[in-house]
Amino acid sequence: PAVTMTRKGNAGRALDFYSGTTFAGGIYVNGNNQTALQQGSDYRLKDDITSMTDGINKVKQLNPIYYKSKMGFDTTTTQTGFLAHEVQSVIPTLVEGEKDADIDERGKGYQTLNYAGLAPTAIAAIKELIAKVETLEAEVAALKSN
Repeated sequence: PAVTMTRKGNAGRALDFYSGTTFAGGIYVNGNNQTALQQGSDYRLKDDITSMTDGINKVKQLNPIYYKSKMGFDTTTTQTGFLAHEVQSVIPTLVEGEKDADIDERGKGYQTLNYAGLAPTAIAAIKELIAKVETLEAEVAALKSN
């Protein structure tokens, strides 16, 4: 690896990230050989908060794919993911870069995707589906009782 980090002790933060002087999150390790990326999500850092109610619509527009990587250490294993430019048309805040941008001598110019950022949309869709199922269950129960 290009960078190796070893934490002295079993668990805790291994790397902190700051935006200016404000803590923004970090990479954590626990005593079970697992890592977690923590991002700032405190309500005090947010304005204009509204519940997401279009999760199903967003998920229906996403196109999960199977693919094999053209570069990197593993070009033979089938992976799962998305095409960044397709996600960009549905949830633009999750994608960095532009489709078909020029690639510089260091390889910069490819689009990147914040996969973790898909979780709120997926959870919103699940909640919407649960509400629909509960409504249908209540309707079926009412029909059965008649």
